[in-house]
This record gives sequence, C-alpha cells and structure tokens, in this order.
Amino acid sequence: MNKVAFVTGATRGIGKQIALTLSENNYDVCLNYRKENEDLNNIKNEIEKNGVKCYAVQGDVSNFDDCKRMVEEIINEFGKIDVLVNNAGITKDSLIMRMSQEDFCSVIDINLTGTFNVTKNVVSYMMKARSGKIINISSVVGITGNAGQTNYAASKAGIIGFTKSLAKEIGSRNIQVNAVAPGFIETQMTDVLSDSVKEEISKSIPLKRMGTVKDVANLVKFLASDESSYITGQVINVDGGMVM
Repeated sequence: MNKVAFVTGATRGIGKQIALTLSENNYDVCLNYRKENEDLNNIKNEIEKNGVKCYAVQGDVSNFDDCKRMVEEIINEFGKIDVLVNNAGITKDSLIMRMSQEDFCSVIDINLTGTFNVTKNVVSYMMKARSGKIINISSVVGITGNAGQTNYAASKAGIIGFTKSLAKEIGSRNIQVNAVAPGFIETQMTDVLSDSVKEEISKSIPLKRMGTVKDVANLVKFLASDESSYITGQVINVDGGMVM
C-alpha cells in the first residue's frame, strides 16, 4: 500500500513540484487548493500519470473548520496521512510604514496560523499510528529577516519555532517534524524580477545561481522517506550557501 502525502498550496510553484516529486516516488498525493482552477486539473493529470492516486480537497488553511473538514475527507478516503507538507503561503511585501494591519495579519493567518490549523487536525491521526512525517516550508527570510517583509519574515520565523517545539512534543510517538528554508528559488514569484536583479541576486550566492523548485522538492522527498528517520527538529536551508 502506498504512503499518503497531504500537500497544502499544491497547485503551483514549490508545492506543485513537491506533489509531483512525491507522486514519482509512489506516494498517493492529496492536494489542497483554495479555488478550482486550470492549474489544479493539470497537476492532477500529471500525478495520475505516475500510477498513483490524486485526491484534491478545497479549503482555506487560515480557516480552522476548513482544515478539520479537509483532513476528515482525506482520512475517509485513504484511512491515514503518512506525510504532511505545510507549504501554503502568501506574500504581501511592503515597508512597515506603508503596511496595513490587514496585510500583516493575512500573511500571518495563512503562513503561520495555517500551519497550526492543518497540523493540529493531522497530528492526532499520526500519534495513533505512532508514525508520521511533518515538513514545514519556512524561508531563509525567517532566519535573516528582510527589509519590506516584516510580515512574511515573522510568519516564517514562527514556523521555525513551531517546528522545533512540535518535534519535542511528539518525537516519542515516532513522528519527525522538520522545516525546509528555501532561499531564492525560480518560481512565478521571482519571474516578475528583472534579469539584472536576478543577476545581482545570483552574484551574492556562493553557488552563483538561483535554486529550482526541484531542489526544494528533492529535500522534501528525503525528509518524507524512511531514510530520514533519525532527523527531527531541524531547519535545513536550500539556498546555494546564501545563509551560513
């Protein structure tokens, strides 16, 4: 029987590649999405071509009741969740002098509270099974901070603290909890940057290039596997050496 992975924010960017990579490694994949869209149908088709099941659940991770319903749907469909990847996230960048309270709170609500909401509803099933992997997608910005991103940096730093605390709480139940902190990754978010800005960013990175979504997904694949069974409470950067 295949293992079951639940990936939030899985219709584009890093989340999409994580879902695809896990499906290529014989995981049945459950996708969370907020609104029905063409990207969702495309990724479902791609995953199913790998000979595994793909199940999509609609919901807003910042809404606790939505998260409870999504998890119950998956349990009813598969009977278990072996791997949870908390990837859903947004940015609303602005200097604090211009940042509205709404823009601060909405980023915290989706990125950080959303991670709690989903995990809270999944973890009881993992504890009963005495097995599970929880992988939280943070960011190097949660470690270093970044001007114009106080909301995003706070949410991603919060995820790091959440990860370490939860790893201590549930390690005795054979559940590993880790965080992945991507640096500059080529996604739709970075596509809006000019070539000159991308070139300057690359110069500041020891490996002299931006990362790919596959670079992040490969680490998630490892952390989801049995090969990482003695790794928990860690924050692993995927940043080409940008933060040391």
